[in-house]
Amino acid sequence: MNQQPSGTNTPASESPQSNLSGSEQGVRAKAGEAVSKLADVAQQGGSQAQQAASSLAADANQRAKGFLNQQVASGADLAGHVADSVRSAADNLDHSAPQLANFVRNAAERVEEFSEDMLGKSVEELVRTASDFTRRQPALVFGLASLAGFVLLRVLKSNPPTGSRDGHRGGERFEGSRQFHGV
Repeated sequence: MNQQPSGTNTPASESPQSNLSGSEQGVRAKAGEAVSKLADVAQQGGSQAQQAASSLAADANQRAKGFLNQQVASGADLAGHVADSVRSAADNLDHSAPQLANFVRNAAERVEEFSEDMLGKSVEELVRTASDFTRRQPALVFGLASLAGFVLLRVLKSNPPTGSRDGHRGGERFEGSRQFHGV
């Protein structure tokens, strides 16, 4: 049997080295607290940054909506001016072409109604109205979009290239035709 001298009843893990591990544990605990505090500060900073970004985004969104609403009002005013001009044109046509004048006057009324409808609506309401119309009349919207694309394509194709206006290209065509005819 192995007996230990009295006063050494402590296990091997609680030797004089255990004092060092106790101080190491204190340092580790303090380091853990520091890391925890640092994590809390980082999390708090992150949430503050997120709140600031959210606030900036909301402010930018409000400004954009305000700008778009101003543009809608300007567009409505412009449509009202166009309606007035069309009415004036109809008045000028009364003497020479009364039937055409009535047609033009009806068009002016439609433009005026459109202008008045736009004045009372926000951008969100206009988008909602357009979306509802698209759901109700998808074929008409697709047809109008196709027609607009076709007209735009024809307008873009009808513009001659900038180089075709100078005499140099015309000379090349003439020379090419001489070569073709053997001249």
